[in-house]
Amino acid sequence: MDFLWILIAFGCGFVAKQIKLPPLIGYLAAGFALHSFGITPHENLQTLAHLGITLMLFTIGLKINFHTLFKAQVWAGTGIHMLSWVIVGTIILKGLAWLGIGYLDGLDWQAVGLIAFALSFSSTVCVVKLLEDKSEMKSRHGKLAVGILVMQDLVAVIFLVLATGSTPSPYAALLLLLWPARHLIGRLLNHSGHGELLPLIGFFYAMGGYELFTALNLKGDLGALMAGLLLSQHSKSVELAKSLLSFKDLFLIGFFLSIGFTALPSLDMLTPIAIISALLVIKGVLLFHTMGLLRTPGRSMFLGSMLLTNYSEFGLIVAALCVQNGWLSKDWLVIIALAVSVSFIFTSVFYEYAHVAYAHMRRRVKAFERQQPEPIFHQQLQQATVLVIGMGRVGCSAYDVLQEQLGEKVWGVESDIDKVYRHRKLGRQVILGDAEDADFWETRELHHIKLVMLAMPAVSDIHDITEQLKLSGYHGHIAAIARYEDERRQLIDFGVDNVFNYYVEAGAGFAEESLNLINQDSMKAST
Repeated sequence: MDFLWILIAFGCGFVAKQIKLPPLIGYLAAGFALHSFGITPHENLQTLAHLGITLMLFTIGLKINFHTLFKAQVWAGTGIHMLSWVIVGTIILKGLAWLGIGYLDGLDWQAVGLIAFALSFSSTVCVVKLLEDKSEMKSRHGKLAVGILVMQDLVAVIFLVLATGSTPSPYAALLLLLWPARHLIGRLLNHSGHGELLPLIGFFYAMGGYELFTALNLKGDLGALMAGLLLSQHSKSVELAKSLLSFKDLFLIGFFLSIGFTALPSLDMLTPIAIISALLVIKGVLLFHTMGLLRTPGRSMFLGSMLLTNYSEFGLIVAALCVQNGWLSKDWLVIIALAVSVSFIFTSVFYEYAHVAYAHMRRRVKAFERQQPEPIFHQQLQQATVLVIGMGRVGCSAYDVLQEQLGEKVWGVESDIDKVYRHRKLGRQVILGDAEDADFWETRELHHIKLVMLAMPAVSDIHDITEQLKLSGYHGHIAAIARYEDERRQLIDFGVDNVFNYYVEAGAGFAEESLNLINQDSMKAST
């Protein structure tokens, strides 16, 4: 039976990818297909789902800048949006109940309020998967979205404590001692090397945080997140997150399959499912204006609200508790499960085209933008001839080589402000900017730039940036890197002038540098 799950999950994910949809939509479809054929899930599936969510929360913690959570746009945005949505959602659903809509008819204010509350959360799994697929975890809107999701997790902990009546252990206060102990925890990571011990210690920390919080009557998922936060400033945090990436993605397939096994709808449930799915538009609009109220830049308002316009798997937990306590009928668990699935599809499909959509709608979006302070490092690119976008390891190497030959005519662009500060301290000409942002290109003079080098491995990022360059009227050359030959051909077909397969190029460079050693020996022998 396990092979059957793998076969159908692969088949549905493969079909989704071929029609330019995220594979997670295929996994959701696979779960519902297996369920509709009467196949019952094995307990191994829930174990995979549990491991996937735990590892995902741990890796989120590894990538979070702790200070981000204290920004008003994060904590105030979370509170204002959840409160406004619960109020508006409760009023709308109660109004529909008075109209006699099926399954809503007869619900009291408490039941309707609980449904609205269950739908106020956004899906951590869906949002983080989309951000990682597009390499946008460190972008401004990515950090904002993840920060709001973390705050929602804290609200979830409070709700579970109140709903279940279980209070945290008196020893929970001792968890504060973990913060000063993080350096000791990090030493163990330092001595784990770069092989199989590295992902193993990642499992140990993630599951250890989960079990520790569970033992203290706290939400175990929050423990995995906090374990990651403790190591977020460690020098090996990025490497640790990458070592866990394949495990996390594989295990999360179990989560998406398990959603499909939650329940199957009857025909009379289609009306409330359609209504709740349609309410996603209102949820997104409320979030958009909440971000605007807190002086969020227009692009982050647009992309952040697009990302968070979905319902969360936590809604299923709320619904299950309500059913258990007799506040809702069992049918509502089915309705919310289907609404969550529909919202995943909605976000996955629309966010695929979000950057291009913003490029065409930015003037309308900016009409709702509050006055913004001058961005850090907002200077022009002066007389730059070559622009290196993405100052990671590949980008830095390219920048340094070109700077030796061209001097101040080489500039870099990086979306992570911490990296920008580090590069500028080292004397590199690097400015803060997101190259997928149409506003970034609109406010820069590009006529003197002859070459733009895209030093990031994600094909979707290169595709989006190339599209923005075309829309901004750039007429110079574009060079990029790719990991695989099919990706190289795809980018060339899209209009990139030159694409380097950096695995092949690294081998060529290695051979060239090594041959220099022989040449040096020959020169010494001749003298």
